[in-house]
Amino acid sequence: MKLQQLRFLLAVAQSDLNITAAAERLFTSQPGISKQIRLLEEELGVTIFERNGRQLSTITPAGKAIISQVQQVLAGVDAIRDAASDFISPDHGSLSIATTHTQARYVLPPVITAFRAQYPGVRLQMHQGNPEQISEMAASGTVDFAIATEATAEFGNLVMMPCYLWNRAIIIPCGHPLQQRRQLTLRALSKYPIVTYVFGFTGRSQLDRAFRERGLEPQVVLTATDADVIKTYVRLGLGVGIIARMAFDPELDTTLCALDASGLFPPSTTRLGFRPSLFLRGYHYDFIRLFANHLTRETVDSAIAATSEQERDALFKDLQLKEM
Repeated sequence: MKLQQLRFLLAVAQSDLNITAAAERLFTSQPGISKQIRLLEEELGVTIFERNGRQLSTITPAGKAIISQVQQVLAGVDAIRDAASDFISPDHGSLSIATTHTQARYVLPPVITAFRAQYPGVRLQMHQGNPEQISEMAASGTVDFAIATEATAEFGNLVMMPCYLWNRAIIIPCGHPLQQRRQLTLRALSKYPIVTYVFGFTGRSQLDRAFRERGLEPQVVLTATDADVIKTYVRLGLGVGIIARMAFDPELDTTLCALDASGLFPPSTTRLGFRPSLFLRGYHYDFIRLFANHLTRETVDSAIAATSEQERDALFKDLQLKEM
């Protein structure tokens, strides 16, 4: 059994059983991958992939168990290399992050700027997706960190740490009737067409729950993953926008006005997560601290050492998170 065979096996599994795509991903040949997987199956004495002619069709039950172990083995190998690199070249390496548009556009720029000034030798990669995709990328080892608000709690195999609280703003064209109200209510808001985030993005589930708990049905006429897109259609008069408060910039959004919605919706929590097997190098700890000042190296290590979600939650129970 060779590490190369294990890497080929995992690449095929992560490429939806497309050997051509796996070969391109690993800069090798398709026949070479097919041959090495066959040799591995012969050595282990089990079939890892069911085949339909020359095409791989499904992963066998034995294959699923083996691939799960392969992920752990390769993560361990990468951790060994990272541990060595941390001593040889502590200021060089790579850091990959998966996050949403809101985080990438409105929260991370000053963090990335400060991190780059401290670690110019570290290569940064940023991936965007919905919260579930982001969590899956971190859980599979495709990226180091997942930063998101929704869906992350569903991935129990990630170390999730609360970073900050945020709430929403109602975005309207200046002079809109809602501006004249002394007190903004969900009932008043429900009378207007609403433009907001796609379900599953940026605290959308909490928004829907707030209306539902008051027996109201919001008139959502358009959804998007991008706050800038939402603001564009509010400017066109399509409806009233509900976005993360951090996504409104009065210096840039001069034709729009923002109404505070913190009294209408509960705050949402943005979290940073990573797989427990990830070897955290010095610059990983520093990035986390730049993103959330309360997450010291000692706190992060305590979160990793926690043996259950309950123990990890207790670690942050009395934490007073800052609000964005």
